[in-house]
Amino acid sequence: MTSVLGFGGYVPERVMTNADWAEVVDTTDEWITTRTGIKERRFAADDQSTLDLAEEAALVAMKDAGLGPDEIDEIIVATDTPEVYTPDTASLMQDRLGCRNIPTYDLGGSGCAGWIQAIDVARSRIAFEPKRVLVVGVELISRLISWEDRTTAVLFGDGAGAVVMAREGGKAELVDVISGTDGSKADILTLQTGGTRHPFTVESAAAGDHQRLDMDGQAVFREAVRRMSSVTLELLERIGKGIEDVDLLVPHQANKRIIDAVGHKLGIDEDRVFINVDRYGNTGSATVPLGLWEAHAGGQIRDGDLVMLTAFGAGFHWASAALQF
Repeated sequence: MTSVLGFGGYVPERVMTNADWAEVVDTTDEWITTRTGIKERRFAADDQSTLDLAEEAALVAMKDAGLGPDEIDEIIVATDTPEVYTPDTASLMQDRLGCRNIPTYDLGGSGCAGWIQAIDVARSRIAFEPKRVLVVGVELISRLISWEDRTTAVLFGDGAGAVVMAREGGKAELVDVISGTDGSKADILTLQTGGTRHPFTVESAAAGDHQRLDMDGQAVFREAVRRMSSVTLELLERIGKGIEDVDLLVPHQANKRIIDAVGHKLGIDEDRVFINVDRYGNTGSATVPLGLWEAHAGGQIRDGDLVMLTAFGAGFHWASAALQF
């Protein structure tokens, strides 16, 4: 059995409203709200970095689990906005938290599905050897996107979420996880510049290519709805449950229209779907753990509840997990 011992989350103090964005690009509160359901999002302060956000969420999760840094046996960080190009953010987390010389690694490039994939990896590590694994999802997207592209810039926010997992009994059991990938659709959501195909150059920086997120909105919408709903139903069937048994669905918070469409396709009541995209926007790998932490801390999850998590991300990746509280 793999359990969750503690939940954590963190969002920066700075609020960026739709009205604030309207002063930067050609947009309006009505335009953003109608298309995304987002009203505001949080942006990191100038002196904050990805590691700072991750640390805050990790500390909350560790406190919730009743554990100190010397009791963590492994760290996994899911992020597409790392602290530095190399080494990985997880190694810096080990030092920042004051943990022992434990294994640490990042799971990057999986987009917004990365954190659910990361808890699946943690599950396999715990099954092999009894460990207490800290799993963090964190993004500081505001610093790496173009502030000139109104179609993408207004979608994102900064934040972090975390859990501590172990074999021992805890607050919830990780019942099962299913994930998948269709690399043939990698081009519908991609940031090309910076790798070996399109190396970072002075010319690309001047053109802003390193901040140009290419997104086929309609294709992403179709794939997101199809994959998140289908993988959730597949997982429910595998664990012998139906949608009527689900007490709360915590989906990736990319866009309220996507969330509503997934809920409709699943046939789940709106009051059983957790939503915070209106307050935080899309925080990438952080959306699911951040939502899970908020729902648990806010009393929306009770003992005995079956909670389903589902997400999609660049890759094109998708994943679903079942938690029994």
